[in-house]
Formats: sequence, C-alpha cells, structure tokens
Amino acid sequence: MASYKPTNIPVYPKLGEKVTEETLYWKNYKTPIQIKEFGAVSNIHFSPVTPYNFAVTAFTRIHLYGLLSQEPVKTFTRFKDTAYCGRFRSDGQLLVAGCEDSVVRLFDVSGKVALRMFKGHTKAVHVTDFTSDRYQILTGSDDYTCCLWDIPNSAQLNTYQEHTDYIRCGVTSQLNRDLFVTGSYDHSLKVFDARVDKSVMTINHGHPVESLLLYPSEGLLVSAGGRYVRVWDLLKGGQPLVSLKNHHKTVTCLALSSNGQRLLSGSLDRHVKVYNTTSYKVVHNFDYPAAILSLALAPEDESIVVGMTNSILSIKHRKPSEEAKETAGHQRRRPSYRVYAHRKSYVPKQDDYLVSKPVRQHLAKYDKQLKKFNVSKALDTALETWIRGRKPEITVAVIRELDRRGTLKNALAGRDEQELSRLLSFLIANLVDARFAPVLITAAEMILDIYQSIIGQSPVVDKQLLHLQSLLERELDYQKDLLEVLGMLDTMFASSLPKIELPCSGISTSNGLPQGQSTASRPQILAA
Repeated sequence: MASYKPTNIPVYPKLGEKVTEETLYWKNYKTPIQIKEFGAVSNIHFSPVTPYNFAVTAFTRIHLYGLLSQEPVKTFTRFKDTAYCGRFRSDGQLLVAGCEDSVVRLFDVSGKVALRMFKGHTKAVHVTDFTSDRYQILTGSDDYTCCLWDIPNSAQLNTYQEHTDYIRCGVTSQLNRDLFVTGSYDHSLKVFDARVDKSVMTINHGHPVESLLLYPSEGLLVSAGGRYVRVWDLLKGGQPLVSLKNHHKTVTCLALSSNGQRLLSGSLDRHVKVYNTTSYKVVHNFDYPAAILSLALAPEDESIVVGMTNSILSIKHRKPSEEAKETAGHQRRRPSYRVYAHRKSYVPKQDDYLVSKPVRQHLAKYDKQLKKFNVSKALDTALETWIRGRKPEITVAVIRELDRRGTLKNALAGRDEQELSRLLSFLIANLVDARFAPVLITAAEMILDIYQSIIGQSPVVDKQLLHLQSLLERELDYQKDLLEVLGMLDTMFASSLPKIELPCSGISTSNGLPQGQSTASRPQILAA
C-alpha cells in the first residue's frame, strides 16, 4: 500500500520584498544577543589582532568582550566619572580612554591599573586614538582643544586650539603618523599635520559633527552630523564628493565593512543604513529598538555590534556557511550502526541485502485528519487562529486539496454560526489577495450555494456577507480602473514608437495589386 503524501504547501514570495545579493548577505545573521550595560553605550572598538576582542565603553566602565562571549572577559573600572572612547592600539596590547574628569588613562589589556594618566585638558575628553607609530596619543576635549601626547615620557607634545566648540570625534591616519582629523560641534572638520603648528585643511560639514571615518586608502573622508553623511575627497583639497540624507534624526556613528565596499551609518532614528560605496545607494537597513549611539563591525563582517541609549548592547553573529556546516558534519560523523559488527568493523559486500528500517512519517494535524478522510475536521484544524493568521497559505492549501478530492462542499456544509463566521472572516481577510483568489473564490461560491437558505437568520453572518460583498465591489472597481490605466499606457507607448514601413516586393502600395495588373483583369461579378 502506498504511503500517504502530505499536503503540498506552496511557497509564495513576500509581497513588496525585493531579494538581492545584498539582502541575502546582510540578512545572514543570527538573532541578536542583547546584553544590559550600566549606562548608554557610547563607543565600541574591535581589537585589530586575534582573538578580536572588542571594548565597550558605557558609563564609568569599559568591558572587554570576546567575539563569541556574552560575559565580559575583563573590566576596567578606574574611572571617577563617565568614560569615553575606549580604543585599542594596533597591536592590541594597550587601550586608551577619556573621561568626564578631563584625565586620559592608558591601560595594559592584560592588567587593570592605568599605566599612564595624561592630565592637561580642563573639560571632558571625548576623543582618544593612537597614532600609527604606536608611541603617541591623540585626544580631543570639550575645552575646544586637541592634543598629542608622548606615551613613553607621559609628555604633552602639542596642543591645537582652532575649534570654537566641543570636539566630539577624531581619527588618525594609519599611513602617516603625523596626520589626524578632528570634528567639532562648530560644524567644521580640520586636518592637522603634527609637523606644523596649525591645521592644513578646514572643511565645513554644515552641522555639528558626530563621527569621522577614513577610507583605507585615506583619500576619502566620511563625516556624520545632523541628518547628513558626507564624503570628502582629501586629495582634491576637501572637495565634497557626495551628501547622503537617508536618516530622520541625527547620525551618530559610522563603520566600514572589511572589504571597504559597504559603509554603515547608525542614527538616533533607530536605524542602521548600509550603503554601496560605489553608487552610495542604500542596499540594506537594520532596525533596532532604541536610539543608536555606537556601531562596530568585526573582522570579515562576522559580527555587528550596536550600542544604544537604553544601555543595551546588541550583537549579531553571522550564520555559518554551508561549507562550514558540511565540515562540522564530517568531523562529528559517527560510525554507521547498520554496517557495524561486534568486536570488528564489518564492510558490506556486493551481494549483501540491506534491510532498511521504515522511516516514521510525521504528519501535521490537518494531514492526519485528511488521511482518515475527516474532511470537516481537517478544515477546522487549518482554520485555527495561529494558522489562518500567520500562515494563511496552509489554510488555502488544505482548501485546494479538498477541492481536488471533490470533498470541499462536504467540508463546508453543516457548520454552526460560530464556525461559519470564522470561515467568512478568513475569506474577508484573504479573498482579494492575488495569491489565494483562485482557490478562495471557489470556496466562497460554494458557501453561498450551501447557506443561501439561512441568510437573514443570523445578524453576525449577514454583516460579514455584506462586508464581503462591499469588498468584492471595491476590488472590481479597482480592477476596472487598472484596466483603463493599462489601456491609456498602451496607447501612449504605441504612439511613442517610431513608425516603420515594411515594403513588399512586387506589390503596389496604392491598391495592393501586383505591379502591372490592372483592375480590368479582375474577374467580374455579374448580378443575376
């Protein structure tokens, strides 16, 4: 006897969703892990060396997390007030951070006590970074100054006071130890060279600058402030290259993918936008539950870490690839017990007959009822609240199967007011859906044929039938309007096409007769 074949549930494309390679790439992340911090997460920075730990600056602490850990592997708490901008050195051995008390602290990642404390600013220090030679530190403060510090001597090398408002972001060059860029709430970006005593380039962003980013080639500079993300060409004297306005609120952070082909921006509007760095078009969008303050990408884009104003740290890890899954499967493979003999490994021979154990078939509830030919119960199961609400395609597939068997009318008949009302509610919600209309129209016609004699006896059913009627009339009006629009468009397209004459050899275009043949040669039709 042949085994029962489960009901085929077709997979419909989601309406309004355009699936691209970018969508598949950025959606290939697991469900985010959320960690509660002690305060708003103001900065996130990944170590450039393995095991790629990342520093999370929140309130008066800096936590170091492993790439796959949900608990901090280390915590720095030697801050008297709010800490800012914890950043790793390029070798991953040292970490520097500013503070609300104007002191800059330098930590050894393997220790807890600050190795150096740099005092010179008079207000909170929001910007810290290492220069490319690893021996100097850049700091920017709310006292409108930025400073360079020498690590071995704990000395202040130079101070620049050209901004007229708080300095809230800065970045150092990884190709030249003397170059760095700062951004301020005075709307300006300033490029400094440590070999001279003043800035070498000034750029006006137009809004208070919240974040800066240099491309790996360092020919392009990205600034974020207000609702704008702007890209500047430094090789052409700070010429504006592109201005992006895709956020609804202030943009607070920037990040670049590992291959440099995607730019990410986070904003107070709770969105992270992903841009293509060739066309600067938005290719993907992430939604978060709260306003975003900080953003970082792990090497090879393995993780996306986002810090929010509600003290939540969100971590999304990339799903393992199919090749990694296959490798893991090969590593975990166990011996096959069907070809295993006690005390020795038995290899099956060519003439051996393998008696396979029948695989138990797991059926859904509606399939179990269909297998028993309980058509009414099968339809009731498919009309359960969670199925008809979240997966209407299952209910439609069961109705189609019942219609194919010729038992749909039996399944619809004999229903009380509550069951009929539930069925009509499903039709009202899905009848005008183009994916389900061919099946549900047949079911609706059968319901009207079966229950036409009881119309007027139930106010609930009558109200739903009137709603269904108005819904169909409205849909018909939409279809007529669409046909009229299509007719207009066809006329416009036809008139816009160039007219092409197709000459026919030997045929006169005047009367359609071959050249040289006169009308006299045509046969005459005489009246009787």
